[in-house]
Amino acid sequence: MKKVFISVFTNVIICVAILISTFVGFYPPTATEVSKDINNVFYRGKGANNCVSLMFNVYQNTENVYKILEILKENGSTATFFIGGSWADDNVDCVRSIYNNGFEIASHGYFHKDHEKLNLKQNTEEILPSVKLLNMICNTEIELFAPPSGAFSQKTATACASLNLKLIMWSRDTIDWRDQNEKLIYERATKDLTSGEFILMHPTDCTVKTLPKILNYIKENGFITETVSINLGE
Repeated sequence: MKKVFISVFTNVIICVAILISTFVGFYPPTATEVSKDINNVFYRGKGANNCVSLMFNVYQNTENVYKILEILKENGSTATFFIGGSWADDNVDCVRSIYNNGFEIASHGYFHKDHEKLNLKQNTEEILPSVKLLNMICNTEIELFAPPSGAFSQKTATACASLNLKLIMWSRDTIDWRDQNEKLIYERATKDLTSGEFILMHPTDCTVKTLPKILNYIKENGFITETVSINLGE
């Protein structure tokens, strides 16, 4: 009972803090002064030491997230998890588990909106609360943002720059959210794989089944997994 009370109290504190940040100093003072430089968007890394990066966009399927963590740990592999704020708010323990097990945490926005259709203010309103929440949960500094569905505009890139975030895309998409086919997911993740690539996945049932095979391919072909930040050379 005491444990449940503490968990509920923690979530209440997080929600209150997010609400306060929404109304007090919400926008960075330099947001409209940042150069609108599309160079803040990254589709792949430098690939030092023949590395590739696994990216998991998370807004659902908490049970599968835990399964993915175990598979990665069993294989000595790493990944970057782009977390949706609305999911994180309901799954604080899982977010902490991802971070405490040494995996990279990044933002995937708060409500899975189409950032290409948002103006600068709206982009900031959608991204910043997710960053603040993840920072608070993990006691860290979020540095990466991946737009849902890969939809973004110059204004999204500008908003990210104002928040000191790199806007992350991908070099290959498994489309596992749509195509629940192990063979297709495997081929999209591995065919003609080259150093520096960002491989996009989601915590689907089919991906959980296919992930060990993907990790085996990566090892057998002389690649290693690194977080997106390390792949970028940060």
